[in-house]
Amino acid sequence: MTTKEIWKNYRSRLKAFLHSKVSNPADVEDLLQEVLLKTLASGSQLKDPSKLQAWLFQTTQTTIIDHYRKGGRARNVSAEDLWYVQDAPVALAGLEDCVEPFLEALPGETADMLRAIDIEGQSQKAYAETQGISYSTLKSRVQQGRSDLRAIFESCCHMSRDHLGNINDFRIKSDVCKKC
Repeated sequence: MTTKEIWKNYRSRLKAFLHSKVSNPADVEDLLQEVLLKTLASGSQLKDPSKLQAWLFQTTQTTIIDHYRKGGRARNVSAEDLWYVQDAPVALAGLEDCVEPFLEALPGETADMLRAIDIEGQSQKAYAETQGISYSTLKSRVQQGRSDLRAIFESCCHMSRDHLGNINDFRIKSDVCKKC
């Protein structure tokens, strides 16, 4: 797989991940470019192509940690202190193939909204403006859409969560789910 193909397939997911960890949109764009450069420089060294996704998210999380260290905002923070950042991409990587089929199971408008906001990283305010609805209404719709998507995931998988409610592991329910 070429770097161009890798970037086409993973750019939006990496950007959404960066947005979830970094609040400044300009920093997100800079960090995304750093990840691209690291992919160009080191991506060819990856021996097992099936581990590409995990490698990309690991590279992205390392880039985030480096960003906060450089900024001096977390001078005394080590990578081990950020265990929650390290585990998330690996734990969630197995669920990623289910996202698109599960989105397709939602009503079209809801699927389009979640795809734009949660996968492509568009802000809720910008999406509300383009759709001509109030921001408050959109927030309610996003919350309901995420709840519906979560219900679909939970119908197929047993999920264990940490104390913050983040998924830290999952197990597919046997013979119950054939959706992804």
